[in-house]
Amino acid sequence: MSGNQKTITNKELFLNLMQQHRKIIFKICNSYCRNKNEREDLAQEILYQLWKSFETFDPENNDPVKFSTWMYRVALNVAISFYRKDRKADLTDRLDDKVFEIASGEDISDVSEAENNFSLLQKFINELNELDRALILLYLEENSYKEIGEILGITETNVATKISRIKEKLKQKFNNAQK
Repeated sequence: MSGNQKTITNKELFLNLMQQHRKIIFKICNSYCRNKNEREDLAQEILYQLWKSFETFDPENNDPVKFSTWMYRVALNVAISFYRKDRKADLTDRLDDKVFEIASGEDISDVSEAENNFSLLQKFINELNELDRALILLYLEENSYKEIGEILGITETNVATKISRIKEKLKQKFNNAQK
């Protein structure tokens, strides 16, 4: 190798990929944690696990799994484990600030219907079990059923069926909330 050629190290490659795909981590952390400290802890754990397992992702050997799919798989597994451990904590710590405002009877007349619907959607998604939450998160990210299936290790048909059921469940919750 000549002095002008530069080889990229695993560390540099990892850091570049994390920079390019950092939004995946933010979205997963925001979906599984309401508290800022918990989000930071989860993000740190996800990064640690991604680095620890980075050598298992090898794009040079024609790995059929895209990096973002692999990253989602690792990050969601970490988030689900983190969530299960955290589940034992007091559930009131997990409520969104908006939910507290609404529950405390503050004036919400200035909150638009769209903001209210978005808050409700967030609340209803947070009430889903871990797998359903991961499914709807990936669906809302506009991943294909095939990609979602690869990330979660289930069939495309199972993805389609579960998403249909989740959408129906969310629709019923919205209808009940409107009454």
